[in-house]
Amino acid sequence: MITLTPDTKACMSHLLLKDTFDSLSLIEGEITTYNKFTIDGHIHKDFYEEAPAREYSLWSELRSHCLSIIKGKRTPLGFKFILSLSREDIIGFLEQGGLRYRPEEIQGLYMNLRYDGTHLACVTGTSMHTFTMDKSLDEAWDRWVQTFYANAGIAFEAGR
Repeated sequence: MITLTPDTKACMSHLLLKDTFDSLSLIEGEITTYNKFTIDGHIHKDFYEEAPAREYSLWSELRSHCLSIIKGKRTPLGFKFILSLSREDIIGFLEQGGLRYRPEEIQGLYMNLRYDGTHLACVTGTSMHTFTMDKSLDEAWDRWVQTFYANAGIAFEAGR
């Protein structure tokens, strides 16, 4: 787990106006402006005639809704978004990193974005279904997230 402090303006632009984060799943979100808006990213499959196979909505499906709440003359008082690599992308992540985990052992690989009204922070996190002392997944995920930000051109400072 690491904390990244991305350039707030650049990261907000990528998060809300560009497709940079679109392939990530939104686990949950909360936006505080004149009210507090809470988003549960779980897909309610009974809503659809043909429901998506995945458990969570993609950021691309909710980005415009979040933008409509955030945009305006005043910046939000704060927000938090928990984004995760999709189940399909976890498989590719494990293969690419040469990691010896089965996808079903991993509950999630997370980016926790938190804005307090002035500063933005991204805290990485992993969650397993079973306990392990092996930190190779955590380390690989931390590297992946830093590469993700660097490839997007979002400047950041990294810390523990």
